[in-house]
Amino acid sequence: MACGPRGRHNPERTAVRHGHGVGSVTLGGRRVPVERPRIRAVDGSGELAVALYELFSDTEVLGRLALERMLAGLSTRRYRVGLEPVGARTETAATSTSRSAVSRRFVAQTETALAELLAADLSGLDLVALMMEGVHFGEHTCVVALGIGIDGTKHPLSLVEGSTENATLVTDLIVGLRERGLDVTRPILVVPDGSKALRSWTCSTAR
Repeated sequence: MACGPRGRHNPERTAVRHGHGVGSVTLGGRRVPVERPRIRAVDGSGELAVALYELFSDTEVLGRLALERMLAGLSTRRYRVGLEPVGARTETAATSTSRSAVSRRFVAQTETALAELLAADLSGLDLVALMMEGVHFGEHTCVVALGIGIDGTKHPLSLVEGSTENATLVTDLIVGLRERGLDVTRPILVVPDGSKALRSWTCSTAR
């Protein structure tokens, strides 16, 4: 520890204790209020971060938990039911479990996951099949691409969104896969769904 053992002089210490402040840590999918330890540099340059507190106060895990539970079918209303027990006293003081808080974390985490998916390097994949399907959400359409590796592993590759399912949308998706490193020089089985756009793109490519 930067301050060394309490009550013992340590000439090599880099910080001194500076009381406590209000803080919170992540515990079992919720935020729990705690007293945050504070330290200052011995050279008077200012307050320093406490590494252990920074680790446990990280909120990224809350987003991952929200994403996992929502994808498993747990609604925001029943989010608390899926959390590990922490005791009545801690549960009473806990925060960040309301429907609105869980919903915000879920949206933020899905945006992050989607950005990572669309930016992933595909050059290392050895695919034998490419499956494409249009999925409709109200007035919007997403064309999804799923690759199947030589060992049978399925790899989510990409998706593009548009108002309709058309050949241009499909072309944009395929071009994006190529630009991200997917090897298009080797034979690959392409399996589209029954839409006219995907069929027309497949036929034109084959020609």
